[in-house]
Amino acid sequence: MWRLKVSEGSSDPWVKSVNNHIGRQYWEFDPNHGTPQERAQVEKLRQHFQTNRFRAKHSSDLLMRLEIAKEKASDYEILEEVKEKSEEEITKEVVESSLRRALRLYSSLQAKDGFWPGDYGGPLFLLPGLVIGLFVTGTLYAILPQEHQREARRYLYNHQNEDGGWGLHIEGASTMFCTALSYITLRLLGEEMDGGDGAMHKARAWILQRGGVTSIPSWGKMWLSVLGVYEWSGNNPLPPEIWLLPYFLPLHPGRMWCHCRMVYLPMSYLYATRFVGPINAVVLSLRKELYALPYHLVDWDHARNLCHKEDLYYPHPMIQDILWGCLHKVAEPVLMKWPFSKLRQKALQTVMQHIHYEDHNTNYICLGPVNKDPNSEAFKFHLSRIKDYLWLAEDGLKMQGYNGSQLWDVSFVVQAIISTNLVDEYDSMLKKAHYFIKNTQIRANSSGDLSKWYRHISKGGWTFSTPDNGWPVSDCTAEALKAALLLSDLPSDIAGEAIPTDQLYDAVNMLLSLQNSNGGFASYELTRSYAWLEMINPAEAFGDIMIDYQYVECTSAVIQGLQSFRKLYPDHATKEIQTCIAKALHYIQSIQLPDGSWYGSWGVCYTYATWFGIKGLVAGGETYQTSYNIRRACDFLLSKQLDSGGWGESYLSCQNKVYTNLERNKSHIVNTGWAMLALIEAGQGERDSKPLHRAAKVLISSQMVNGDFPQQEIMGVFNRNCMISYSAYRNIFPIWALGEYLNCVSMPSPTSNSL
Repeated sequence: MWRLKVSEGSSDPWVKSVNNHIGRQYWEFDPNHGTPQERAQVEKLRQHFQTNRFRAKHSSDLLMRLEIAKEKASDYEILEEVKEKSEEEITKEVVESSLRRALRLYSSLQAKDGFWPGDYGGPLFLLPGLVIGLFVTGTLYAILPQEHQREARRYLYNHQNEDGGWGLHIEGASTMFCTALSYITLRLLGEEMDGGDGAMHKARAWILQRGGVTSIPSWGKMWLSVLGVYEWSGNNPLPPEIWLLPYFLPLHPGRMWCHCRMVYLPMSYLYATRFVGPINAVVLSLRKELYALPYHLVDWDHARNLCHKEDLYYPHPMIQDILWGCLHKVAEPVLMKWPFSKLRQKALQTVMQHIHYEDHNTNYICLGPVNKDPNSEAFKFHLSRIKDYLWLAEDGLKMQGYNGSQLWDVSFVVQAIISTNLVDEYDSMLKKAHYFIKNTQIRANSSGDLSKWYRHISKGGWTFSTPDNGWPVSDCTAEALKAALLLSDLPSDIAGEAIPTDQLYDAVNMLLSLQNSNGGFASYELTRSYAWLEMINPAEAFGDIMIDYQYVECTSAVIQGLQSFRKLYPDHATKEIQTCIAKALHYIQSIQLPDGSWYGSWGVCYTYATWFGIKGLVAGGETYQTSYNIRRACDFLLSKQLDSGGWGESYLSCQNKVYTNLERNKSHIVNTGWAMLALIEAGQGERDSKPLHRAAKVLISSQMVNGDFPQQEIMGVFNRNCMISYSAYRNIFPIWALGEYLNCVSMPSPTSNSL
């Protein structure tokens, strides 16, 4: 049976940590763990997911809930939801009872060092990359032994669509990218070409009916080339020489979004070296299984620019095809010959230096082992960190988009608990969360000359997950700062000792350094180049990847964080903070859409961003009465409220940039929570509280008897087209919204009815 390990790693000499592993989460298989009854319960949950996989595509993190309940000697029952109440029954007593049950349940899921373990999966292209990387380096069976492989196969089969393909993410329509990669992964994990009770045949038919894998997007072409089932000559060039260009050029990699440059950094090394793993019988068989014609007859030059319509979110502009054609037919042949080959060798050395720098400064959490010597020390450090990216749930073993969302979740949980005004009853939760926040702040900048490695300052920031990750984010830092300030304002017997003042100053300094000239805040760094660089975005499946754009979410969070700081420390950096907030407010106002909403880049979608938009404007001193922007935003949200009283927005809003309801106009507890928080912040309860009463009814009616809330559709997004799971949101935002509702909105008097 599987066991969840939390904040452990000191016994592994190949795992380094800057904070003694606080916040680390991973699963390991223990054949002696669990009773027969517990194992039977796990199998029951797995079977239930499989049976309902086409109706509910998102796992509910039930294995984690059961494992933590086991460790704490408590019970977790999968119970039916409460009976729906009429609107008149939503009273103060009812809301308080709902909140207490929710907080009691959620406190039982908190880890000993203050965070909440959870699933941050969703994308389906991540696990295949890991399996291929381990396969070509000969470490697949060492890192993913039999039980891991069984659960990985379970995950892939559970998320195969009815048409036989796999989507870019667990709720997406089938794509060539993830169908080909998932099929290959299953084959590498030991599945026969016609295995899986017909599932493999359906997947292969899906691929071949669309002409074979020559139309896989560029990231897929790269992985297939590494494996040896696609020729490197069928790839568009990724020349490492771009790292030798002068930094003042807008297309220098150091000016790109950090995720973009960290993906293409190892890709350029692999391309330039034409790395291919060992060719065995499975690889040779795949060359036959994946193509509609014999492998040796494939026109690889023609295949370079092929991309199937299901994958084509960002079509290549003509200028990009011309650029790749020139590089492929002119530049590459020249760079492969002496004396120009010396330039390539210098470029490869530069790239590898940057890879090693990234390894060292992220404690090897960054995952790029396929471009390293399997016998090297760096490779061994990477192998020990792979488990940090793997997560187990009732749908199987998946790979996450990060090593978790620990800090992000904790920062929101703290604000949610404090909003309930029940802090005296849940001081233990707050103390542990406070401990986590204090011990996960980055206390020093990355090593060496930051400008040489194109790194921004990081001292004082917080990352999305744990400090071992090494990459602070603007909104994570701002939300953690808000939470730390709220906790410092509580008595120490409730929240623990406050974070030292100098660490708050460091956080403020880091935030101020991230503001762009137009007032907006990007995610990790300043915006270093221009939006027109998107013309050479080679990733057909993703949008807006080239530079670190400014976002309403990040900008709003920083306004809120700095304003909270200014209230408690009015004499520190007064002028700088005042100027920063004024510019940031102007930026938020300037990007509001004509219908009053904002587009969300990190959550689904207009509901999420409009919550941030309103929160930022109100934190900056504006009100519903004085701000036309806030009035328009409220009108937008109210216009999207469903007949049920809730809100329910589909991920299709992110892709198509048009507000889209969930199928059958279903409510979603997370969207409903965001909308409630926004409207309450803007004073809706003082104008007309009926929409809030209706929304509160939706949340309370959705709550389960044990206090938990159900997992519904996916709510996270990145790069416009790929969704990702924020599994804690199902608990955080109903609690937060009901907490604000309890303390800010007048409710009907109690009736004789009760929960």
